[in-house]
Amino acid sequence: MTDLTLMTFASDPATVLPSLALLSHRVRVLPMDAASLVKMPENTILFLDARDDLATAKTLCRLIHASGLSTPIVLILTEGGFTVVNSQWGIADVVVATASPAEVEGRLRLVSERGNAPVNAASGSGEQGVQNEDGLIRSGDLVVDTNGYTASLHGHPIDLAYKEFELLKYLVQHPGRVFTRAQLLQEVWGYDYYGGTRTVDVHIRRLRAKLGGEYEHLIGTVRNVGYRFDPPEEEESEAAAKDAAAHNASNEG
Repeated sequence: MTDLTLMTFASDPATVLPSLALLSHRVRVLPMDAASLVKMPENTILFLDARDDLATAKTLCRLIHASGLSTPIVLILTEGGFTVVNSQWGIADVVVATASPAEVEGRLRLVSERGNAPVNAASGSGEQGVQNEDGLIRSGDLVVDTNGYTASLHGHPIDLAYKEFELLKYLVQHPGRVFTRAQLLQEVWGYDYYGGTRTVDVHIRRLRAKLGGEYEHLIGTVRNVGYRFDPPEEEESEAAAKDAAAHNASNEG
């Protein structure tokens, strides 16, 4: 059971994210204002109702970080809200108000496992996908050059179109983060793109094809949610451990 806090202006809090009522978590409801920040317990996940008032939600996000609080924030949005929210808000995740109980539970689990790191905190030392001073992002055998707009595998260039490169770069910069199609449209294609989310699926498919069968799994699909970049290091270390174990066994034999 997780301790949750819901901040909202709604007269009936149960209508904000109906799926919460179907899950076995403690939910504390507070008014959506700065005074409520001091009423939050230390170990809670904050659900912020941004469906109708994105400006207030953004202000509260800034106040939380300015106050030094490490509370993970999950924004509750309508589909239209995705065109405004980005990593600068410092949120841990987003969820649409109509999300199913299974999706809400899954997102809670991901937020809990990541701890208090917000969306834009994927630049800590030692993490996969960290960009160095030369603009290079390395993840296993994959290298993304953000200055030269090129990518390579095992030192061999990958022939990517501009948007394919931008999509790969964004995913690699946020390893393990799950992004909805709408989020990727916003971050990669920007405000001036009016096409549907299907274009994301098309570009993901092209990216996987260009990465090849051995590496297409680096771009993972989270069913009914979206996509994420899965760093290869863990698999490689496991393979190395198995090889070492097999080598030791053969020497003992």
